[in-house]
Amino acid sequence: MIRFVLLLSRQGKVRLAKWYTTLSQKDRAKIVKEVTPVVLSRAPKLCNFVDWRDAKIIYRRYASLYFVAGVDAEDNELVTLEIVHQFVEILDKYFGNVCELDLIFNFHKAYFILDELLLAGELAEPSKRSVSRVVEAQDMLVEQAKLGGPQQNNMPMITGPRG
Repeated sequence: MIRFVLLLSRQGKVRLAKWYTTLSQKDRAKIVKEVTPVVLSRAPKLCNFVDWRDAKIIYRRYASLYFVAGVDAEDNELVTLEIVHQFVEILDKYFGNVCELDLIFNFHKAYFILDELLLAGELAEPSKRSVSRVVEAQDMLVEQAKLGGPQQNNMPMITGPRG
């Protein structure tokens, strides 16, 4: 199970933090404070897996961001790396070559995409296409709400699985 996902800048600033275990704010801050230097100080040619406490830290650098996942010790590292890569690919598709500023100014979209991909620390939707469709549908709903409802501008009304 994935315990947490962190997106860190090269300067060590947290750009996104998602927790899948119940922890106090103090414990979360302590984990971030411990994990950040471990990841940032590692040489680029070293392995992307680090044993940490009773878990593993799995990370990957994309451009100026480090995508970090804390997982149970018995979890498969390569599967977690693939989930991280899938998250990056979906972000790239949505933002068009995602960068740190996209995540700063549109953090709510990044969280939404991550929530569609992972549920309770497990992979919920393995299909990038399905996640992209849900995100696009949510964007259409937001646009409909901004315009005052589904009837304006001949936009079709989007309904859930029962509609």
